[in-house]
Amino acid sequence: MRDDAQVTLVTHGLTKRYGRREVLSEVSLSVAPGERVALLGHNGAGKSTLVRLVLGLLRPTCGQISVDGHRPGSAAARRATAYLPEQVAFHPALTGREQLTTFARLAGEAPKVVMPLLERVGLADAADARVGTYSKGMRQRLGLAQTLLGRRSVALLDEPTSGLDPVSRHDVYAIIDEMAANGTALLVASHALTELEARTDRIAILRQGRLVADDSLRALSRAADLPTRIRLTAREGAADQVQATMGGTRVNGTALELRCPADEKMARLARIVELGSAVRDVEMTPPSLEDLYRHYCGEDRQ
Repeated sequence: MRDDAQVTLVTHGLTKRYGRREVLSEVSLSVAPGERVALLGHNGAGKSTLVRLVLGLLRPTCGQISVDGHRPGSAAARRATAYLPEQVAFHPALTGREQLTTFARLAGEAPKVVMPLLERVGLADAADARVGTYSKGMRQRLGLAQTLLGRRSVALLDEPTSGLDPVSRHDVYAIIDEMAANGTALLVASHALTELEARTDRIAILRQGRLVADDSLRALSRAADLPTRIRLTAREGAADQVQATMGGTRVNGTALELRCPADEKMARLARIVELGSAVRDVEMTPPSLEDLYRHYCGEDRQ
């Protein structure tokens, strides 16, 4: 168990009920300075409720939350927290520069920081265009620039790459990496599993309001013990021999697919090597974040 004194965001036994309906049930989660934690779960799993509780927009039925040592919703907690919602909303009549300047003043920042931030998120050329003319992706980038104001201790990012093209998505995660390097504790809620797989330190999965997984991708993979997929391509005329030796499912005339437990990979590879020139190619695919997500949400595919 991590020492709460060394983390920036802590929830302990967090529960939220609406009448008899329990939306969150005893969720204990922590995020340390510089840590990037992915928050996953189906729609309705409790992700948005958890974020609203951390922001102080909702009160928990029971349990505790600490935001950089402060009570959620307090002035100190608000100063410590940056928040990027999935659907950002800005005044359409203001320009990007005017909108960010307003937020800079509220954050106690000098106006001189505005243009460098707009440049950082790729909006320098649109700085003096009205926000009402911005695309969804441009508004999302303006929201990201807002989260960079003040070097907050905690950042809550809800679908931060929503509406962005592939290049812009890469830029967003580069900024997330910079925030982490500067000591910000980041909680990133997203359905973009492929993006998150290599860009976060821990994976937290909510299922029907309960935290069913919370660890590194490697540790979750070990605990889930999901099979590795092996695809063999046999040389022409050798597919029957390869299948007789290795088993598996024939995909087409020359390809076979196998599944094996993680601790049997080397033994399977040794048997493949013994087949010599009968095998033309080998591809190994370890369990992906999507596989783990389905497993911990009870949706394993056979």
